Amino acid sequence: MAEPEVRIEGFQAAVDEALQDIDMAGADDAEVLEVEDGANGDGTDLEESGQEGTSARTTFIDYLKSPIIELLVGQGEDQTLLTAHQALLIKSPFLEDAVAQFSNEATTRRIEFANEDLDAVGCFLQYLYTGEYFPKKIGDALESDPAQSEFGDDGEQLLKHAKVYTLAEKLGVMELKSLAHSKVHRVNSTARGELAYARFVYANTPRSDTTIRKPIASFWGQRSHVLRHEAEDDFRALCLEYPEFGFDVLSFVLDARERKGVEAEPKSGRKRARGM
Repeated sequence: MAEPEVRIEGFQAAVDEALQDIDMAGADDAEVLEVEDGANGDGTDLEESGQEGTSARTTFIDYLKSPIIELLVGQGEDQTLLTAHQALLIKSPFLEDAVAQFSNEATTRRIEFANEDLDAVGCFLQYLYTGEYFPKKIGDALESDPAQSEFGDDGEQLLKHAKVYTLAEKLGVMELKSLAHSKVHRVNSTARGELAYARFVYANTPRSDTTIRKPIASFWGQRSHVLRHEAEDDFRALCLEYPEFGFDVLSFVLDARERKGVEAEPKSGRKRARGM
């Protein structure tokens, strides 16, 4: 069955009339409007008309096309030479300033990390290229590391992330600093491991860095009556070596007791009860 023909009255006549007008005008009468780069049809610039040009997207290939920077990590026989692409390294304000010191004629560009941990620098570079570093977070835990025991008695797993944290602070990469700190709280450890971690933190962070110090004081303030017996000599040594650690733990304990109202407020802070 044939489909019914649909006709729109007057439409074909209008088309024929328009085509006839075009034929009569001829090619010589046709007007071509050329738009120059950066201009609209009315001669105004795109910026003036409120239309902004689309900026080119930086691709991963663009990073890889940038110059190679050498990173010399460590000292003496332990020195290791690493390399990375400049466009990625300058995401660090610290390294951006270092790269700015190179002359355009320099054939070799090298930055020294004499006092930095090799593994921490490696984690930093892995983060620049991938947005993560091993071991990655999996929910509330970290992926398994075959080279590490589940409970590190020496605190090696905690120290790994603490070193990444302090390096990220120095380099000004705050996202990496936050990532490293979040991994600390996903590590299982022992009393001695926690003390090794606390010693590193109090030795390598300023007093004002409560982000990493406060959780340590909280941890020991809540568990010191149990955990310190597992490593009492180490606990005492740490308190003597870093009095700020002992003060922070004591402050946490006293603040907690004050909030709970365990002790009644004395009538006078200058008088003591006399023995009979």
